[in-house]
Amino acid sequence: MTDPIADYLTRVRNAVMAKHKIVEIPASNIKKDMTRILFEKGYILNYKFEDEGPQGNIKIALKYHPESKLPAIKSLERISKPGLRKYVDKTSLPRVLNGLGVAILSTSQGVMTDKEARKLNIGGEVLCFVY
Repeated sequence: MTDPIADYLTRVRNAVMAKHKIVEIPASNIKKDMTRILFEKGYILNYKFEDEGPQGNIKIALKYHPESKLPAIKSLERISKPGLRKYVDKTSLPRVLNGLGVAILSTSQGVMTDKEARKLNIGGEVLCFVY
């Protein structure tokens, strides 16, 4: 596998489209940080890190509207790819749906959202857009 972040996003996207309640993903530090951000921003219901085997797993409980059964995650879009990295400086941080969505960035201070990077006045690599 050449792009583990794209694999993470694809597993979550496929589970949402199939209306699964839980999705299990192989763990890494950047995936754990992305999962924590999705939970803090309200896109997933809950998560659990399991340390089984050499790598471990992340179990994510997906979030749906109680009456209409619509998922909280409408779109997961990979921006920076292994073949073409997308870096932004502090002046050109992206806004997703005029601030309604979230851009996840990898910065020198760690993985964070575009809003947190704007507060800290730093740029970085744009990993994905979530809305």
